[in-house]
Amino acid sequence: MSQLQFRRAAETDILQLRQLAERIWRDYYPAIIGQAQVDYMLPRMYSEEVIRREIAGGIIWELAEFENAPVAFLSIGLEPSGRAKLHKLYLETSAHGRGFGQQLITRAIDLTRELGAPDIWLQVNKQNTRAIRAYERAGFHLEREAVVDIGNGFVMDDFIMVRNMECGA
Repeated sequence: MSQLQFRRAAETDILQLRQLAERIWRDYYPAIIGQAQVDYMLPRMYSEEVIRREIAGGIIWELAEFENAPVAFLSIGLEPSGRAKLHKLYLETSAHGRGFGQQLITRAIDLTRELGAPDIWLQVNKQNTRAIRAYERAGFHLEREAVVDIGNGFVMDDFIMVRNMECGA
């Protein structure tokens, strides 16, 4: 299996992270949440200011590269409760089906262990069945559903999934 190379993102990587997010979101998410919501969410989640603030605030951002080209990224942070939250985990659609998604999830689990968190949780759109299956294969389970009003008439209609660090892998 081909292996991703992970590296911690720094402020100098913000433009690259933003470009990667734009490509992934515009390619994958209109079919799930619609183009208007993609257009609304991208600048709110991936502006230079937002990413810079998250990095400065201790959220770990990592780029994943294959053959020296960025194909994915993730971000994870420790919450005041001690739990880890997987904020973002995205893979270029051209790289799907190569085992990279599981490598990204494994990396998030490894980072959770490094952070000393008892578990890791995430939000995933209820219609993103491909991601849901990948998380389930990695030991995540459905904790609850959440519908969050994000403004401008849009909502995030998500599952909250959790993986306890005591579980295998």
